[in-house]
Amino acid sequence: MLDQLHENEVIELCRALVREKSYSGEEKNAAEVLKAYFEKHGFDEIQIDECGNAVGVIQGNRPGPCVVFDGHIDTVPVPDESEWSVPPFDAVERDGRIYGRGTSDMKGGVAAMACGAALFAEKTNRDFAGKIVVAGVVQEELFEGVASAYIADRYRPDFAVIAEASELNLKIGQRGRAEIAVETFGTPAHSAHPEKGVNAVYSMCRAAEALKNLPMPTHPMLKKGLLVLTDIRSDPYPGSSCVPAYCRATYDERTVTGETREAVLERINGRLADLAAEDSTFRATASYARGTGRCYTGKVIGAEKFFPAWLFSESEPYLQSCLTELRADGFSPRLTVYDFCTNGSCYAGERGIRTLGLGPSREELAHTIDEYIEIPQLTAAVSCNIAVLRALLR
Repeated sequence: MLDQLHENEVIELCRALVREKSYSGEEKNAAEVLKAYFEKHGFDEIQIDECGNAVGVIQGNRPGPCVVFDGHIDTVPVPDESEWSVPPFDAVERDGRIYGRGTSDMKGGVAAMACGAALFAEKTNRDFAGKIVVAGVVQEELFEGVASAYIADRYRPDFAVIAEASELNLKIGQRGRAEIAVETFGTPAHSAHPEKGVNAVYSMCRAAEALKNLPMPTHPMLKKGLLVLTDIRSDPYPGSSCVPAYCRATYDERTVTGETREAVLERINGRLADLAAEDSTFRATASYARGTGRCYTGKVIGAEKFFPAWLFSESEPYLQSCLTELRADGFSPRLTVYDFCTNGSCYAGERGIRTLGLGPSREELAHTIDEYIEIPQLTAAVSCNIAVLRALLR
């Protein structure tokens, strides 16, 4: 367990990060807070990369594996600050909690991974085999793993630790996420003579009903895949006496392992093809949405929005080693999976890097009004990260 000095350190780092409003594309000040922490604690390599990721590296005195700790420093916005009982960027400490946007998702986890790495280096006097990379990553709330790819490419990690909230349990997998655009095409006409056209919104209603009942894959640990309609818009808009000739809907799909980029689209387009075979006026297609975001550095990053699921076996030696070290320190972690998507889609889902999730707080507190983190969880996460480093950098 931590002494009072190190408990205060992680609390203050968490609060300093929360005080810096850091919506996606606006993370500069939060990155500078993390960079200053790296400098204060003598990290061997410190940089703000081209995307704006804040990266600190600690080198052991012997060759060995590379461990990346990945935590995003961007947050979702606060739509209405008046709905909060405390100012969302004041990092108010009260009743054993820190309140504020990003406390749970996931500046508490970022603070714990930075402090854990620094304290591990201090306790071992850098007498360990390998390298620790601590990365405060940007733009995760827009598309998971895109900015993390720059970390993976530069450092080629052997292991990745995702510091998302896990209640100090070990996460060994997650469902993936895909954002899919379904488009229907009609024929314009005056709304006084609708029979002269083909209404693309009616076509979308048919598509939505069909996709609502589309069978989805299931997995014993990752549970059932989901396909959820999240928005819809016709064109022209407003309609102004026009039969709409175009309609676009966005679907959020949660995937399980084994679902390829191609297979996900084939399942949806196959159902749309069935509808077209039943009605010659029905025309529709599905494709992946593409996202772009301008980083605060000016760099524009983008990706097709398919972020794969991943899962490792409970018997993996690296997971068993982490469990052994955590239990030796008095922790009792369970092996579970994330319900949501994380930057692990980059490391594990796309690159096959041995990955685990470990962070303070509860998943369901993310994005909520009066978001908070419990201080005992925050401080314990530092000790958990030290135990994981002992396991991975023997």
